[in-house]
Amino acid sequence: MKANLNLGSVSGIKIKVHWTFFFLIAWIVFSELKRGGTTESTLFNVALVLAAFLCVVLHELGHALTAKRFGIDTKKITLLPIGGMASLERIPESPKQELLVTLAGPLVNVIIAIFLYYLVPVKEFMHLNFTESFETLMSFTLQNFLFFLFVVNVGLVVFNFIPAFPMDGGRILRALLAMKMSRVKATQMASGIGQAIAVLFLLVGLLYNPFLVLIAFFIFLGAYGENQMVQHLALLKGHSVEEAMLFNITTFKPKDALDIVVNKLISSTENSFVVMENGKIKGVLHHRDIIDNSNKNILVEDIMDTSFKVVNSEDNLDKVYRLTHSEKYPFFPVLENEKFVGVIDNVNLNEYLLLQEKLAY
Repeated sequence: MKANLNLGSVSGIKIKVHWTFFFLIAWIVFSELKRGGTTESTLFNVALVLAAFLCVVLHELGHALTAKRFGIDTKKITLLPIGGMASLERIPESPKQELLVTLAGPLVNVIIAIFLYYLVPVKEFMHLNFTESFETLMSFTLQNFLFFLFVVNVGLVVFNFIPAFPMDGGRILRALLAMKMSRVKATQMASGIGQAIAVLFLLVGLLYNPFLVLIAFFIFLGAYGENQMVQHLALLKGHSVEEAMLFNITTFKPKDALDIVVNKLISSTENSFVVMENGKIKGVLHHRDIIDNSNKNILVEDIMDTSFKVVNSEDNLDKVYRLTHSEKYPFFPVLENEKFVGVIDNVNLNEYLLLQEKLAY
């Protein structure tokens, strides 16, 4: 089963649905049938969830299109059972830009909520007592559908303003703190607050709602990951690829038999290779592809990746760090004056990071 279902693209940004999203739909249908719901109630709830996730997509597009104004591209927006995720090329380092990009998402939901507030209109529900409100909301009408969608958008704004990574509130807090202190220190503080909130969610979730436990882990790991990434980028800033690259690299030719590559893989510590011909890079052999095809009598050119990315020896290591976290295969040939001089991958980059951490403390 494919990990994602493509829904199309907006302004060059791919919209994808992760396959686990369909578990949410199945759970809604199952829950309705279990409690004796009708076909009408089941379709109503499924449609409401789909409409809510359309609002989530618009929320993420708010982030992505604002980031685009600052020269930051977004590869895709992925819908998950717990929400959406825009894969920005990078987070702006300018606190002002990060603040604007982050606020753009919740602002979309505020606009939708205001529009629905007057369209429903919500004021009519406020004049009803509890019994009347309950009876009114039990019917599956368009007005009720729009009212629930209004509540969803208000909820998205409130939830996203929780000051914890990876929610918008955590990034807003970090951006505000970074206006007064270093980005690394601001991230540490925001991350610490986020993890404290995660622990609180975990305790409440264990007592009352298991779903809060899932959110707690999501927040805790998100805060930890953001803090680690910012610290790593700070350590790598000002250092070049040449300082961390591997020089003595085995290369192969397109017409070489794959058996030769497999033998080299077994007898050395190298696990990915560059394919060369007439002094030019023709492709890259990735470890996974070599293993998957090791029992076949084929040539290197049959499985080499020709859509590889290269970096230059003078490039900053923070750029490569981002590439290792965004590309499927974190293995990049290195060029110097358009000549192949070595490679850099996530393994030796992480080793270089460990050394820098020791030197920093």
